[in-house]
Amino acid sequence: MSDAAPVDHAAGAGMSRFEPSVYQRAMQALGLAEAPPPPPDAEQLAVDVAAALCRRWEGCFLKPYLCPAGVPTIGYGATYYADGRSVRLTDPPISREAAERLLLLMIRREYLPAVLRLCPGLVRETPERLAALIDFAFNLGAGRLQASALRRRVNAGEWDQVPTELRKWVIGGGKVLRGLVLRREAEVALV
Repeated sequence: MSDAAPVDHAAGAGMSRFEPSVYQRAMQALGLAEAPPPPPDAEQLAVDVAAALCRRWEGCFLKPYLCPAGVPTIGYGATYYADGRSVRLTDPPISREAAERLLLLMIRREYLPAVLRLCPGLVRETPERLAALIDFAFNLGAGRLQASALRRRVNAGEWDQVPTELRKWVIGGGKVLRGLVLRREAEVALV
């Protein structure tokens, strides 16, 4: 991260209290110099930071395409629309605004609840930490988080070991992928 003072992760410094400096440091860690004004609550802050990570690493495709797993996808990795319909390759393109709405919907409806279900103690942690785990789940799926040593470390409060666990998830197709290395380092900067 930057040379700003570290966040106090002691009891009482977690999700229940909003600190504008947390938002600014998170946005700086993402390389975003001009950050929008901070949101009013810590959960929203976590969603906003996770969305910024997803935007940075996922890319936005307004026309449907096949993801590497062979699933029709649109926007920032959406495989279904807000109304529940599955994305089809024959669907018309969507607007950037629609892609943004789908991204936030996926985070709020799918990944935030999954991460909090799997790691319930995150409600007492900083929005930065929650955002990092949301991005991890968005990238790799809640199932991988569920079965991981990363989850065990988070749930045990072993935050000094979390960076090591995050850095293990950088292989795709049998090779270390630079994009995954960089994404994991962005997450590490938040924990």
